[in-house]
Amino acid sequence: MGASADTGDPLIDYPTFKGASNNLDRNGAADLIMSAGSKVDQRILRLTPGGYRQSGSAWSTTRLDVTKSFESSFKVYLHHFRPGADGIAFVVQTEGPRALGGWGGGVGYRGIEPSLAVEFDTYQNSYDPSRNHLAVVLGGNPNYQAETAESPIPLFGRPFNARVVYDAESTLLRVYVKSLSAGSTEQLVLEHEIDLAEHVGDSAAWIGFTASTGTGLSKQDIYSWTVQGSGV
Repeated sequence: MGASADTGDPLIDYPTFKGASNNLDRNGAADLIMSAGSKVDQRILRLTPGGYRQSGSAWSTTRLDVTKSFESSFKVYLHHFRPGADGIAFVVQTEGPRALGGWGGGVGYRGIEPSLAVEFDTYQNSYDPSRNHLAVVLGGNPNYQAETAESPIPLFGRPFNARVVYDAESTLLRVYVKSLSAGSTEQLVLEHEIDLAEHVGDSAAWIGFTASTGTGLSKQDIYSWTVQGSGV
């Protein structure tokens, strides 16, 4: 399971995003909507609704103590036109709850600093290894990726689960993905050593998601989100 985070009640607990409107600061194209699925309607966080050159961000109003271990799990669905663009990122930042970065290859976090972003990238820009990769990016500049790895599962067109685990004692970040197909198992994709509190310049940080589109389009949705950790 990776690092042990706080095993008490979750700091953030959205099995759906019902009732989340007062606890999420949303910027740009991001909004809470009702998603009409084939089996059930539920409230979700939509970071981009599928238009051109959009960017969106959403931050929990509860800040996270980044001097301690934490674990963030979320269900993602990136879909709409093929090929999709540009992807989403899980971001830890100390700029503030109105932080919003650039569209296109900016993945909604370009220019947000100090920050750490974990990208789930579905479009191959000139500096990207592929259109189906994960990356750790520091300082709000996606042109320079501290770690990259090809995703073992499709990031676009099928829902998937992701888990970001930070072990404060060993200063190690791990990123896992899991297909929702029957019999699938969670896979470790990325590891990166970082003292997160030192990097973001504070003991507390805002956490949440960013996303963007460019000339390629995508509806980029978060269906659920939980965080085990310590609040500030």
